[in-house]
Amino acid sequence: MNHKALVVIDIQNDITKHYRDIIDRLNAAIEWAAESGVEIVYIQHNNLSAGTRTFKPGTKGTELVSELKIVSDHIFVKTKANALTSEAFSKFIRSKELREFYITGADATACVKSTCFNMARAGYTVHVVSDCVTSYDLKKMPEMLSYYAEKGCEVRTLAEYMKSN
Repeated sequence: MNHKALVVIDIQNDITKHYRDIIDRLNAAIEWAAESGVEIVYIQHNNLSAGTRTFKPGTKGTELVSELKIVSDHIFVKTKANALTSEAFSKFIRSKELREFYITGADATACVKSTCFNMARAGYTVHVVSDCVTSYDLKKMPEMLSYYAEKGCEVRTLAEYMKSN
């Protein structure tokens, strides 16, 4: 058993800003993971806040973007920033005995940040695929990549991960 997963966070229709800048690399990461025997997991955010206009459950906005390669049925819904708060995702991690995660997706200052922090704190090995993560505020990307490293995550590009495996 490989014990590794590529996690694609919140690449949904309501992520209208900047995901297109990384979609080709994201799809390449998905292909690399599939060829390497790494589990591929998709996380979708649902916003349950009253009066929300984005990520509203049951809307087109919560659907994964059409450009994203979907190669597994491991799609989990979360309602908080941290993907580990999804009971179904946490159960999947336990059932597959996953210990090592390659994190991709949006938003670097919100859901990706919270997921990375909480996975590292829980003792998992966390790799942030730096060129497969985006943010609403691209100016904050260098700060966020430093934050991930400070919290114990390895931060490398997709090409670097592909070379090392």
